[in-house]
Amino acid sequence: MVVIRLQRRGTKKTPHLRIVAADRRHAQRGRVLETLGYYDPSGEPPRFALDESRLDYWVSTGAQVSEAVAALVKRFKQASS
Repeated sequence: MVVIRLQRRGTKKTPHLRIVAADRRHAQRGRVLETLGYYDPSGEPPRFALDESRLDYWVSTGAQVSEAVAALVKRFKQASS
């Protein structure tokens, strides 16, 4: 099963996160099917980018969105409105 989740990148105490489509059986830092965007919480304001058309594609094919990604998408959609 495919899941849309966060993949931690960066160094100790300075994380940035990628939003990826990956097989649930692979490790968090393991192989990904596609990178959909990123989230950098260390900036002021935090930086967030997401290819929403690709997110919609993966969801339409049956991918599940993790709670963390869903919360980020909701938060930044409200902020941009």
